[in-house]
Amino acid sequence: MSYPLHPKTPKPRSRRLTMLSSVLMGATLATAGSYLAWAPESPLRNENQVAVAQTAPATTPVANPNFITDVVTDVGPAVVRIDASRTVSQRIPDVFNDPTFRQFFGGRVPQGGQERTERGLGSGFIISDDGQIITNAHVVDGADTVTVTLKDGRILDGQVLGSDPVTDIAVIKVDERNLPTVELGDSDQLQPGEWSIAIGNPLGLDNTVTVGIVSAVGRSSNQVGVPDKRVEFIQTDTAINPGNSGGPLLNQQGEVIGVNTAIINGAQGLGFAIPINMVERIATELAQNGEVQHPFLGIQMITLSPNVKEEINSNPNSGLTVDEDSGILIARVLSDSPAAEGGLRAGDVITAIDGTAVADAAEVQRIVGNGKVGEKLTVEVNRNGDVKRLDVRPENLQQ
Repeated sequence: MSYPLHPKTPKPRSRRLTMLSSVLMGATLATAGSYLAWAPESPLRNENQVAVAQTAPATTPVANPNFITDVVTDVGPAVVRIDASRTVSQRIPDVFNDPTFRQFFGGRVPQGGQERTERGLGSGFIISDDGQIITNAHVVDGADTVTVTLKDGRILDGQVLGSDPVTDIAVIKVDERNLPTVELGDSDQLQPGEWSIAIGNPLGLDNTVTVGIVSAVGRSSNQVGVPDKRVEFIQTDTAINPGNSGGPLLNQQGEVIGVNTAIINGAQGLGFAIPINMVERIATELAQNGEVQHPFLGIQMITLSPNVKEEINSNPNSGLTVDEDSGILIARVLSDSPAAEGGLRAGDVITAIDGTAVADAAEVQRIVGNGKVGEKLTVEVNRNGDVKRLDVRPENLQQ
């Protein structure tokens, strides 16, 4: 049975990414940056120490100094704690089946496999009053049981409707009605410097609130250190820690702009969230179909620049020679892939897709990802000075 969404609704060598929940592993603690609060300036006083009133013009909007409190009051009830557990079997080493080895134990050797239960913690938020909840895929990965704890103390059993490891998004359903919900914002309109607020359960500390700003948008998966993901992340200095995974990143209006998902070990003020516009699209497919299709071409790409061109041409092991200073170089084409069948070759430089000029690999990935499996894409490439237009039909990425 499907549940439609509510209508409102190469890896850096020096970096190691930590998914924020402590799911099925030990939690990694990241030091949170401090947040400096402020108060309105004191009223001016004259020489007689009499306060001079400062009256703003009637047309000047007055900022709400308690907007964070208002956001937490409105959104907090829709943020939940997610506890997941799974049973893992450990295989007994083959050496125990060796008769020579067994004689030293008088037959008292382990029989069969041993089982243990692994538990993890994450966050989530309710998007429909009939119990649909968004969280991270790694929070519920392989879980046998999922429980959802509301802010009012209610504990509900959760069912995973679908989980997508490629974007790290999952949708959970609880059997409850008239639940509090969040409002979804528009992550395409985000700009660096805007306020950002996180609510979640870091390290098991329920209903924790932290505040910062949007530090950057459009961070690629390679920049963040998770090249296997298909996400352009929001970067924030809002303090987030293990256990915040799946919780909402909010704007100052209290709208969800992202799903908190990752931090970089050893770094302060570097947190990452999945943009809500992508999350909404993925969650809709998961709720309706239980899975998501991800179109792929089967190429390895490098964004060209004069420096990159020089590095490739001066490396005798690259096997490639590049004449262009810009564009997207195809460094490798997977055999039996849509790209190979469409005629793309290593050494081709992509300049446009379906008539739209592209300047970096992230743009190519975005266009392909927003398309449909089997839907034709016309890829324009520069091959040894000749312009070629090749038709490629993406296939579904096998996870």
